[in-house]
Amino acid sequence: MRTVLGIETSCDETAAAVVVDGRSALSNIVASQMTLHQAYGGVVPEIASRQHLDAIADVVARAVEPLDDGFRGLDGIAVTYGPGLVGALLVGLSYAKALALTLGVPFVGVHHIEGHMFSTTFEYGAWDYPALALIVSGGHTDLFHIAAPFAYERIGHTRDDAAGEAYDKTARRLGLGYPGGPILDRLARAGQPDHAPLVYRPPLIPDAPYDFSFSGLKTAVLRYIREHQVAPLPEGIHPEDISAQAPDSIRNLAASFQRAVVNTLVGVLERAIDAYHPRLVVTGGGVVCNTGLRQALADLAHRKGIEIRVPHPKYTTDNAAMIAAAGYARLARGERHDWSLEPAPSLRLGQVPAEHSRHFRA
Repeated sequence: MRTVLGIETSCDETAAAVVVDGRSALSNIVASQMTLHQAYGGVVPEIASRQHLDAIADVVARAVEPLDDGFRGLDGIAVTYGPGLVGALLVGLSYAKALALTLGVPFVGVHHIEGHMFSTTFEYGAWDYPALALIVSGGHTDLFHIAAPFAYERIGHTRDDAAGEAYDKTARRLGLGYPGGPILDRLARAGQPDHAPLVYRPPLIPDAPYDFSFSGLKTAVLRYIREHQVAPLPEGIHPEDISAQAPDSIRNLAASFQRAVVNTLVGVLERAIDAYHPRLVVTGGGVVCNTGLRQALADLAHRKGIEIRVPHPKYTTDNAAMIAAAGYARLARGERHDWSLEPAPSLRLGQVPAEHSRHFRA
């Protein structure tokens, strides 16, 4: 097993990539639907599914262009089959099955979060064990202990909103548009967090010390907006002009909000490092592209004397290269799925539908 095509359609990006030996990405094509969903302030599942149908054939064709033999140069196919939007997942999974059947190559379904974990392999290579994995995105905020290859134990998760979702909702309240994470990050770099103090303390849940919660932070932001009469930006401002036109009150609030999110994430991760003594930490997900979080993770790594792997920004958001890398690892050890595999929109990592899988010797 050398060359694997990855396909990712779990939400609002149609993505395909070709990865060699699980580490070298020959291509990484992403067709984003972000502008289509901006008017709605979030992803509309019906629109996302239709856009995947329109885009997938072209995206996959572009991904295999670097191969001398085109599609015939593929040794296997990996595709996201959960979690995600069921209609969106169905598009990618159906295409992967049809292509694998046509080419006579094996295919394997990959958990979306596992893909995010493998997003660090392009720069860092294989992991040492035991490890921790912190995945932070618009739909997920999860912490895993990984005792051995593919032995995932979720030790913490968000009790309410994911971190990225908290960013989007805060941005909406401030009139900053969608998606909110990149815009709030830019504003936070120009703000003074101490000039907009939030009445908020990261929660510590006694029976779940590695869980996250951001509902209290959203409430603190809303309270601050009301008490200090922070007016949202007027509609119609182009996203590229927001940084220049936002007043100090919004910049400072963005900085205070971002500091609270980062402190929550890093605080939980530090407790887990102290308890589990991992050899390294891998991270992934769109929020890991956040400059404040990347700096805080670097500081934590230095303070604890532990390696914390942060993927290149182009591999933090939903992409197919990470799916191909994870799929390569599973195909190489003999895993396959059969044609009856179905989308699993609520799939938990480590929960494998055995009735759809077959295992061969690598």
